[in-house]
Amino acid sequence: MSNPLLTRIGSIPRDSGYRDDAYWVWGSSVVKGDDGRYHMYVSRWSRELPFHPGWMSECEIAHCTAETVLGPYTFHDVALGKRGAQYWDGQSCHNPKVVRHGDKYLLYYMGSTHPFESFFAAEDQTTRSKHCIVGRANKRVGVAVADSPDGPWTRFDAPILPTRPNTFYSFLTSNPSAVVHADGAVLLMFKARAYEGDVHGEMTIGIAKAPHYAGPYTVVNQTPLFGPDHVGVIEDPAMWRDTEGYHMLAKDMSGAISGERHAGILCHSADGLDWRVDASPKAYSKEIVWDDGEPGFLGQMERVFPYVEDGKVTTLFFAVMDGGGGFDKGKQSWNLAIPLQ
Repeated sequence: MSNPLLTRIGSIPRDSGYRDDAYWVWGSSVVKGDDGRYHMYVSRWSRELPFHPGWMSECEIAHCTAETVLGPYTFHDVALGKRGAQYWDGQSCHNPKVVRHGDKYLLYYMGSTHPFESFFAAEDQTTRSKHCIVGRANKRVGVAVADSPDGPWTRFDAPILPTRPNTFYSFLTSNPSAVVHADGAVLLMFKARAYEGDVHGEMTIGIAKAPHYAGPYTVVNQTPLFGPDHVGVIEDPAMWRDTEGYHMLAKDMSGAISGERHAGILCHSADGLDWRVDASPKAYSKEIVWDDGEPGFLGQMERVFPYVEDGKVTTLFFAVMDGGGGFDKGKQSWNLAIPLQ
């Protein structure tokens, strides 16, 4: 038996998605507006910074548009940028996931802040820097709201998913993916880390519910849905719903689930709370074929976003990087759109 998404991945257009030579470009999310255009919200930060951990303290969410879902996308404006260190999301906004609900556009994202100068000093460009340590610990999930995909976006003064002591999300909440139901209720999947002593533990996945997109959000599970002690460690969950139930794509961190390190896995749930891995879990691979027939390998392939139209996934968006693997080995990063056959 083959994975229902893997078998639909064919050749990939090189000019799809969004690139900008002045920025590191990463994860995106796309919605179609009433204007017929496709609106992408995508993480980016200056190439004057190192890729990692520059995003933790200096990322913004750009708004780009295209006439077709594959693009290429053109920069339009900054949807969410800096707004002052006193705000919980004042220094960095990252990992956007857009949802349309009625006449509202909801932009879920990760925000963070720190009390330091701009992140350009050479000694502050490591994972041991004060910017990275504080920026990582302050990561929280929030939502912004607009009446149009062009904005303006209304942000809230507090995250919708704060941390809580003595839980699997005591250190941070991040990487949100939401399903908003017809009645306005929300099911939100997120990444978490817990404090283990004075440092953070491994990545885990949780689920929260809310009666309305503005909240309040309540974490449903007391133990992680995915993590080192259950199923395996995954990252970047991307959830959607169709007539058959809920589905989720995610990055397999070790390859223990899919058989390929950092490949994608597909999971299913009847209610969004109890999840099972697909019988053939591997949903995508870092080994690809370009539309000119040339085989390729992506050093990084993350932040998957399934674009759904008329109840069917038609396109997969990825944050990708060249090189042999590892953030320190890549020279370019961009957002890539992959059509499904």
